[in-house]
Amino acid sequence: MARREAHRLHRAVHVPRIPEALTMTDPISSRLAAAAAEGCAESRLLLSRRAVLGITAGLFSCAFLPKAASAATDDPRLLVVVLRGGMDGINVVVPHGDKSYERMRGAIAIPRSATLPLNTDYFGLNSALPSFGRMFLAGQASAVHAVCTPLHNRSHFDCQDNLESGLPGLASNPTGWLNRLLSVMPQGSPIDAYGAIQVGEAPLLLRGPERVLGWSPTWFSHPPAAISDAVTTLLRKRDKELYDALRAGMKADALAEKVSSDDDQSVSSFRRAFRGAARLLSAKNGPRIAVMSVSNFDTHSNQGSTDGFLWGSLNELDVGLKEFSDYAQSVWSKTVVVMATEFGRTVRVNGDDGTDHGVGTVALLAGGAVAGGKVLGDWPGLAASNLLDDSDLKPTTDLRAVFKGVLADHLGVSRSILDTTVFPESADVAPMQGLVRGSAASSLMAAASARASAASAVLRPVTPIERYRASFGV
Repeated sequence: MARREAHRLHRAVHVPRIPEALTMTDPISSRLAAAAAEGCAESRLLLSRRAVLGITAGLFSCAFLPKAASAATDDPRLLVVVLRGGMDGINVVVPHGDKSYERMRGAIAIPRSATLPLNTDYFGLNSALPSFGRMFLAGQASAVHAVCTPLHNRSHFDCQDNLESGLPGLASNPTGWLNRLLSVMPQGSPIDAYGAIQVGEAPLLLRGPERVLGWSPTWFSHPPAAISDAVTTLLRKRDKELYDALRAGMKADALAEKVSSDDDQSVSSFRRAFRGAARLLSAKNGPRIAVMSVSNFDTHSNQGSTDGFLWGSLNELDVGLKEFSDYAQSVWSKTVVVMATEFGRTVRVNGDDGTDHGVGTVALLAGGAVAGGKVLGDWPGLAASNLLDDSDLKPTTDLRAVFKGVLADHLGVSRSILDTTVFPESADVAPMQGLVRGSAASSLMAAASARASAASAVLRPVTPIERYRASFGV
């Protein structure tokens, strides 16, 4: 049965057969695979789908924001990192000041002495995040605790879609909030690598009428020239759409390579993804917005405290963040990185030394444009009487408020456009204040209103997950 389901899922995503010489040189690591085994069936399906598509943790899609004629390193940059699996925010930014923490967390409680210092005695930082910690103390990173998407049903599929659609509850829309954002940004001169390429399906976050470019530093980043030429010739004759997509992807690779002469193939695809994102965002004619997906936060068992699966996943993220900051130095002062997950974990530990799907969690921000050094949000407490459904950290901040705050103060998006187009039906969700040092791009929105109605006009194709659900009744 499992084999038949996997075969049907493989067919659903329309992945072309890849010659042996083009298969991934950087398969999913044993640690990643082992940690994935600790997740629920839903998250294993999501990870398996990405493995089938030739994607490790490193796929990202770059949204190409049309740049103004005078745009250069002064343009604001935005990187959105979706942390898939449901990250345990309680053990990321650890509430040592909460008297219920150690009692509730038991074997996976992290001792205060094992956390990294923040600018508060109430919270400590997981030791797996030393680079983020240094940014925090330097005023270039912050955290927003007790956040969550509008939907609280604890389903990976539904809550990830909710995070990416930017809609209230189970409402559906054919577009993602980032694509709707692009639809209202003022148009400028085209960029060199403008186009669209998809490895597998495009993430909902980017889906919509505005063109985006996808890129992945995995199986096709540096193929032998003979193979590249052969595949290009074949596609040009047999499949013009895929050929055009391939050419767009090759342009993205070329753009990324221009920014740095580094060609170290010993570097993992995960690190190369963050490095490539930095190169592309730093390029004069490159994108101004990028999206990355990082999996492996579904810690149902063997979560650990000062080590274990959560620690390993966080440390991998931290390494990637440092890689990004190192390679984005020329634009770092104008950059905001937002890291968000679909939901948190249960406050209490389960019988497998892990945590189950919860609600409230933490969002992380980093970058030279971040008004850092702060843990923001209203902490609800971990006492049993304060929990949501006697189980979860009660969310006190809508994740859309975090995104709105960044888009308003960093990209200069007006409140009316945020409330009606980017995040429809969200007038009651105010942008969170104080996340960014100041508006770096208010002039970019001078022509935005004229395009505000275009965001939801184009229907999207049925996604692989929807096909899977329809096939198996889930």
